[in-house]
Amino acid sequence: MTYEIQDSVQLSASPEQVYELLSDITRTGEWSQQCHRCEWESDDRGVGARFVGHNRTPEREWQTVSEVVADVTREHFAWSVGPGRAVWGYRMRPSAGGGTELTEYTRTSPTFEEFFTERYGDRAEEEIATRQEAARAGIPATLATIRGILDGR
Repeated sequence: MTYEIQDSVQLSASPEQVYELLSDITRTGEWSQQCHRCEWESDDRGVGARFVGHNRTPEREWQTVSEVVADVTREHFAWSVGPGRAVWGYRMRPSAGGGTELTEYTRTSPTFEEFFTERYGDRAEEEIATRQEAARAGIPATLATIRGILDGR
């Protein structure tokens, strides 16, 4: 059971401003619905750089190790969690009237399902459905928060 979820928002900020904010993973806690803090594992940046995410929901807290898989200034920033189980990212596209169309997306791989089956056994489908619903609700909320940050609210 793999899935891909995405949503988009129109921003008044330039693609450069959006990229500068979103590629600074140390600020992720300002807008993420689950990840309250990230830090780089080393001084490396760009594709291949790794970082640790500290996540929490009302039910639990956990850490993830992620690797940057796309880093194109003003266009695309994405990372693989696990690595390889799921990809999260942002695509930026200049808007005709100025500003940026920002798309946040997540997609899972077959190893995502394998991981959940190993970890949760008979509850794997239920746990995956919980993650899907969190992404469906979280992406629009995250985009709204990013808009507020960039608009200075």
